[in-house]
Amino acid sequence: MEFTRVDRWLWSVRLAKTRSEAATACRGGHVRVNDRPAKPATNISAGDTVRVRMHERTRIVEVTNVIQKRVGAPQAQTCYVDHSPPPPPRGALPVFARDRGAGRPTKRDRRMLDQLGVLRPPGS
Repeated sequence: MEFTRVDRWLWSVRLAKTRSEAATACRGGHVRVNDRPAKPATNISAGDTVRVRMHERTRIVEVTNVIQKRVGAPQAQTCYVDHSPPPPPRGALPVFARDRGAGRPTKRDRRMLDQLGVLRPPGS
C-alpha cells in the first residue's frame, strides 16, 4: 500500500480513539502533513511528517508504514517514529490547596482558583 487518508491512518495507528475524532481534528486545523494544513482526505505516504494536536498534547510523528486497518498497539507503534516533545510533568502547575471540610471558598479563594484556571464544581 503506497498511500492512505490521514484520518484513517491516525485512527489505525491509535493516535485518535475514533476515525470521526481524527476527521474532526483535521477539519479543526489540528493536523498538519509536511507543515501544511490537512483535510481528512489528504493522502499520506511513508516518509511524511504528521503533526497532530489532540487531548492538549502535540504529537509529531514520521510515517514509516502506511496501514488502513486498525491493528494492535505494539504493531501500531512500528508504523511511525515519534519525534514529539515529552509531556510536561504533572506537578508543573502551581497548587492552591484548601483544607478538606473548610467549607465554601471565600471570595479571595475563588479569585485565586479562577486565576490558576482550576475548574470549580457548580455552586462553589
